[in-house]
Amino acid sequence: MKVLVTGAAGFIGYHVARRLAETKKCEVLGVDNVSDYYDVALKRARLAELAKIAERVDAKDSGVAAKSFETFRFLQADFADAEKFGGLVAHFKPDYVVHLGAQPGVRLSMEQPAAYTRSNLDGFASVLEACRRTPPRHVVFASSSSVYGAGAKAPFREDDNTDQPISYYGATKKANEVMAHSYAHVHGLNITGLRFFTVYGPWGRPDMAPTLFARAICEGKPLKLFNAGKNLRDFTYVDDIVDGVVKVLLYPEARQSAAPVATAATRAAGLTSAKQSEGTNPPLRIFNVGHHRPVETILFVRMLEELLGKKAAVEHLPPQPGDMFETCADLARIQAAIGFAPKVPLEDGLRRFVEWFRGYYRL
Repeated sequence: MKVLVTGAAGFIGYHVARRLAETKKCEVLGVDNVSDYYDVALKRARLAELAKIAERVDAKDSGVAAKSFETFRFLQADFADAEKFGGLVAHFKPDYVVHLGAQPGVRLSMEQPAAYTRSNLDGFASVLEACRRTPPRHVVFASSSSVYGAGAKAPFREDDNTDQPISYYGATKKANEVMAHSYAHVHGLNITGLRFFTVYGPWGRPDMAPTLFARAICEGKPLKLFNAGKNLRDFTYVDDIVDGVVKVLLYPEARQSAAPVATAATRAAGLTSAKQSEGTNPPLRIFNVGHHRPVETILFVRMLEELLGKKAAVEHLPPQPGDMFETCADLARIQAAIGFAPKVPLEDGLRRFVEWFRGYYRL
């Protein structure tokens, strides 16, 4: 089967593409514009690892039978370029689409909103339109726990009110869910949105807390903790995130045809919107994907200190605008749908992260 993964050079995109390619049952096409939001060398290194996976799979199978496809290919392209991306999807004709490409970063979104508008809004519209023209079996896209804004109470549930995100990044992800709902309803696309909770692990972004903290500890530089490290975060190991993505992707909910949009003719015939929707499933699924065991960031730092064998020079700072005090995923919905349960405890996940961090950064 063919799977298109956007953001394949990114943190989660790399891990998802790798898992799919390693199954030897998928023809994975990775797409990424390889932006310079952070160190491009890290993105290139991830892509090099994916190329090795494809080579190993090919070499292993070459003595058995000739392969009819490559397990992983990469194309540097901008999914926000609607014309080119639409042509790419039409040519590849993916069975499944995993849209993980986006402009990340809560704090930067308050300073450079234009970048988030282009990637997260215009870009997502481009992806939806391409899938409308060349419909896959299922589209899974990355939302975020950042959609839970002012007034949210832990644990966060998918049916909580998310109309008050407190960062522009969160607002763009909330908009993605609304946009996806409309395309699912009007065009009958099978779409699922996943709200990720504080993902960490090997190959993580350098602007994320684990790498920032580990580098500060190793280099003896001040480690800045907002809200004095009292913020609670639902740290989720990347392998658990990938499990959720792949299981949800391959098991879309069976849907009947989408409800037609009301027109003057249907209204004249007395067909109400309720009647039109009768017998159909909800047009869009939304799932939390997290760990459900939030910890204070100061404890996260203490665990890193122990693993790295060095104390941190902690600098306590006041709360940062746009940050949430606590995140915690309620997992009842995704557990009922696909039996998802996180497997990697924070102690094990951080140990794996530190092993990668020391090897990659040579610290």
